[in-house]
Amino acid sequence: MKKLKYCCNGQWLESKTDKWMDVYDPSVGEVIAQAPCCTQAELQAVLDAAQEAYKTWSKTPVIRRTQILFKFRDLVIEHMDELTKMVAQENGKVWSEAEGDILKVKEPVELACGAATLMQGESLSNTSAGYDSVLYREPIGVFAGIVPFNFPAMIPFGWMTPLCIATGNCIVLKSSSTTPMTSIRLLELLQEAGLPPGVVSVVTTDRSVGDLMLTSPIIKGVSFVGTTPVGLQVYSKAAAHGKRVQAQCEAKNHALVMNDAVLERTAKGIINSSFGCAGERCMALPVVVAQEGIHDKLVERIIANAKALKVGCAYDKASELGPVVNQKHKDRVLGWIEKGIKEGAKLILDGRGIKVPGFEKGFFIGPTIFDNVTEDMSIGREEIFGPVLSIKKVKTFEEGVSCINSNPFANGAVIYTSSGYYARNFALQIDGGMVGVNVGIPVPVGMFPFAGHKQSFFGDLHCLGKDGVRFFTESKVVTSTWFDEESAAKKVDTWDGSIGG
Repeated sequence: MKKLKYCCNGQWLESKTDKWMDVYDPSVGEVIAQAPCCTQAELQAVLDAAQEAYKTWSKTPVIRRTQILFKFRDLVIEHMDELTKMVAQENGKVWSEAEGDILKVKEPVELACGAATLMQGESLSNTSAGYDSVLYREPIGVFAGIVPFNFPAMIPFGWMTPLCIATGNCIVLKSSSTTPMTSIRLLELLQEAGLPPGVVSVVTTDRSVGDLMLTSPIIKGVSFVGTTPVGLQVYSKAAAHGKRVQAQCEAKNHALVMNDAVLERTAKGIINSSFGCAGERCMALPVVVAQEGIHDKLVERIIANAKALKVGCAYDKASELGPVVNQKHKDRVLGWIEKGIKEGAKLILDGRGIKVPGFEKGFFIGPTIFDNVTEDMSIGREEIFGPVLSIKKVKTFEEGVSCINSNPFANGAVIYTSSGYYARNFALQIDGGMVGVNVGIPVPVGMFPFAGHKQSFFGDLHCLGKDGVRFFTESKVVTSTWFDEESAAKKVDTWDGSIGG
């Protein structure tokens, strides 16, 4: 059995723990590695090393920092197939989805390579007679990244690490013990690109030890992705200890399909959004709100397209729907399907019991669809995180918007329509932080923030975009005046921040 290591001060070390956590290949249902549950002493050593590394890294010119990221980008491209297979093998994404996970590392790295421009401040000469003011953006210190299982590449090395280190900070990543191998490999490539020891570290541990990251005075900020209950705890505890926090949490994204939507394209977009990554993503589309006039025809097309999906081994390039991440998660999703039946929803496509020849022990669930889902049913309100689609029916645009906005989560929302009027009003009225118009997965490119709202996010500054730069930097304003000895004798410093002071 492969025993994984953790990284401290640039060194890959064997943990002294007596507790190990299984890493599965979801396609075959077998353990392929074990991740250490690092001890508190080991985590403390990692934090101490990061704090020491920050002293030098923060003073390294930004252009030198970004040169390492340029090299890292090239290495990611060079190792694309290796990394893609690794994501597919430990997570269960099919090949094209796993490749997309890696490409979502490349994109934020390219954004972070522009840190020399992104960190530029502001200045104003003669803010008062003889006085000039300059605003600088400076790094803050050591950050913690708490990573979920579902995007083992994009989240730690796309959302969290590039902007953090490009702006002069260090980061300690608590990788998911379910899918840690991709993070480990990406850090190896970052080290190969020339990253100094201690700037980025990867550990795996349990929540009790990981809580040290929320309370330690070494950690200045926390970036978290996970469930809403845990995200709220992380936000509350870390903020109570004086840290800045961005906590991306659960979602229940809805699509409103209007009578004038282009049917076939809409149905295909819904299939990709609902069942891609086996539904294990916070920007999945687990609920469709169909206007009455289009409901029946839309449902027919969705079922036909869902049945046509090839369910198979994640690293078989012909597969279109892979397994969920492990047996525990499979059992959870199956429990939700049973709950939907008990709540009275109509199960019109049942993905339970599916078997993939040659991969009978894999954690597969076929595409599952419920119709006649009402607002009082939990399957249409709460996050399932699996290949399960709920369909609701409404009469009007206004009823559809109200249905979507009544949900406590507001990561994203989508409208399918041919009407500019409805599209514009949907964008203005909907609560979701990321809105799609005839776009099933409205995830913006890295120049814009990943902007969840309501119970989908806790904090002030989102990841990526200008928000990400601000999250990882602090502003400093310097006001100065200059004079020679003769003028100094005649002038008293009267600056008080007011005009003409």
